[in-house]
Amino acid sequence: MTPDDGRIPAETAENSPKHPLAEQIVDQVEALVAEAETAGQPIEVDPYRKQLFELFVTAEGAGYVVDGGDPDLTSDGLCQLLAGRWGLKDAAQESFASQTRLHEQHLQKMRSLWSVMRMWMEWAYAWERWPEFHAKDAD
Repeated sequence: MTPDDGRIPAETAENSPKHPLAEQIVDQVEALVAEAETAGQPIEVDPYRKQLFELFVTAEGAGYVVDGGDPDLTSDGLCQLLAGRWGLKDAAQESFASQTRLHEQHLQKMRSLWSVMRMWMEWAYAWERWPEFHAKDAD
């Protein structure tokens, strides 16, 4: 349950991947989001976008950007982990049940989560389609 004062709960074991590299990637994505928020900058601009892309490349190279993988650092998997760490599911359910607005802190995290998810999905799509558009170059 999310505290009434809008505080975001601490990380729990269920919100952390069990592989050290995957956990490090999620930790770094979380830290990058926090850094961008503190700076009042969108994560879609450099240097944050570049650093997030480098984390995507690391996750993809490790084989973590695969649906149903273990760990699952697809856009959905990554965002489920972050949403769990930030208490967003509980906050949304509580807000719906009580018919109240989300705390501003949770709204900001939701916006950040959407930005990360959108970029991560776009990169995964482009990465997957790369050979399709470059196969003729190899001939």
